[in-house]
Amino acid sequence: MKQEVKPGVLPAARQGNTAERAYSLVDSSQVSTFLISILLIVYGSFRSLNMDCENQEKDKDGNPSTTGSFNNSNTNNSIQTIDSTQALFLPIGASVSLLVMFFFFDSVQVVFTICTAVLATIAFAFLLLPMCQYLTRPCSPQNKISFGCCGRFTLAELLSFSLSVMLVLIWVLTGHWLLMDALAMGLCVAMIAFVRLPSLKVSCLLLSGLLIYDVFWVFFSAYIFNSNVMVKVATQPAENPIDVLSRKLHLGPGMGRDVPRLSLPGKLVFPSSTGSHFSMLGIGDIVMPGLLLCFVLRYDNYKKQANGEVPGPGNMSGRMQRVSYFHCTLIGYFVGLLTATVASRIHRAAQPALLYLVPFTLLPLLTMAYLKGDLRRMWSEPFHAKTSSSRFLEV
Repeated sequence: MKQEVKPGVLPAARQGNTAERAYSLVDSSQVSTFLISILLIVYGSFRSLNMDCENQEKDKDGNPSTTGSFNNSNTNNSIQTIDSTQALFLPIGASVSLLVMFFFFDSVQVVFTICTAVLATIAFAFLLLPMCQYLTRPCSPQNKISFGCCGRFTLAELLSFSLSVMLVLIWVLTGHWLLMDALAMGLCVAMIAFVRLPSLKVSCLLLSGLLIYDVFWVFFSAYIFNSNVMVKVATQPAENPIDVLSRKLHLGPGMGRDVPRLSLPGKLVFPSSTGSHFSMLGIGDIVMPGLLLCFVLRYDNYKKQANGEVPGPGNMSGRMQRVSYFHCTLIGYFVGLLTATVASRIHRAAQPALLYLVPFTLLPLLTMAYLKGDLRRMWSEPFHAKTSSSRFLEV
């Protein structure tokens, strides 16, 4: 969670009374950050659960031998399951990428912008797909149209992709923050839906490593590189590809010069109602906790549908047993985000959001899993099927 204040604007603590200070903590930019990040996590998690449901149905129709394998990664080649090794090395890879962007941004910014735009196009098309399916269902059958070597696509898929391409083009031409946020939302939902955490062990390894990564690059990178590497990379705008192309092709001084530099959709940005500052939340602060919430949602559904579910310890209250892991972890995410927001406003400096989000999501989850007697199972093989005929997903 990062806050920036325009030059000349006094800190809220100096501007007025206690009511004004309280308002500064919960202005429109903060409310927008809270609502959008939580909605993205919830929506992405349920999209992921729905994809698992569809894959299970396809397995039952086409390959009965794999039925009952809730966590079977072979059902859909586009789904990526993170293992322990990948969880350990992902923070290292992210650090290397951050350094490359910090030292060689001028050299790679155009390539990085184009790659980001392509990924954002695909991700936003995935975000729009359910709406397009709803709109095209009354007027068109769900038959796929062949495009030769490009593949076969339904009308809804073509419509969502066309709308996504149009939005990316408008974003490139205008550089508007709202369009950038829309593309960042698509990236968040797509990553939560297509990436899986197979166990609580992998979840703890990944989130703990990313917590150290986030804290180091926000708090300690300035002592080594004389600059806050995380903030500089996150806020540095890139050259517009149209402007670069016009210069390379010598199209004249007027061509492409009016297009703005682009702030890349690796974050959500919300200006305050007064325009004096804005809130910025990196998509990693949404996606990484979102993967944990997606995992616990799938486990809640697994427990609900698994045959012969054994109740928790006898001293556990019925109310505790009814509380789902998903709701517990989601509340923890909200409290962690609130804590990060307050810390950023108090210190008037960028804060590593994962420093607050990881403890407030993992610790309540581990505590509840221990109290319910599920900790050992969730740690290693949470989705191990007892029988091949069990159904683990609601249809």
